[in-house]
Amino acid sequence: MKREFLEGLGLEKDVIDQIMTENGKDITREKQRADSLKTQLDEARETLKGFEGVNVTELQGKVAQLTADLAAKDAEHQAKLADIEFQTVLDAAIAGSKARNPVAVKALLDVAALKASHNQTEDIRTALEAVKKENDYLFEGTNVPRVLSSTPGADPKTDSTKTQANEALRGFFGKE
Repeated sequence: MKREFLEGLGLEKDVIDQIMTENGKDITREKQRADSLKTQLDEARETLKGFEGVNVTELQGKVAQLTADLAAKDAEHQAKLADIEFQTVLDAAIAGSKARNPVAVKALLDVAALKASHNQTEDIRTALEAVKKENDYLFEGTNVPRVLSSTPGADPKTDSTKTQANEALRGFFGKE
């Protein structure tokens, strides 16, 4: 994931830093897994070299089994990487939408359908807009809060209630 992508979503720098830190941790963990798989592959190759001069049919069966195991692990590894990438994009989009509770918003999304989508970024954005339209209370609004000022109250020096009322209204509207 590139920082420019997150900046393009309009996220704040500290949110981008947090996302990039978590993404870096995930990538490091997956690189360690890939190194482990590479080590296993190297060991398997060394094991195969040790079988020279052995029954070819038996050896072919073992080679086929090891190759199938390696292909399965590689497919599993690719699926995990794709899942991490999808989760990172989804979390960034939810954070960019200024959700008050990202877990609640994620629960309202059809994550399986979004993951299977060919245009994930656009489909996530569309799904978030639909959730926002139906459940706007889950998102921070752009409404400016209304601030009320205190009124000074009646001035005991005035001589009539009409004058007191006028002064109270002027104080309320800030036209003293």
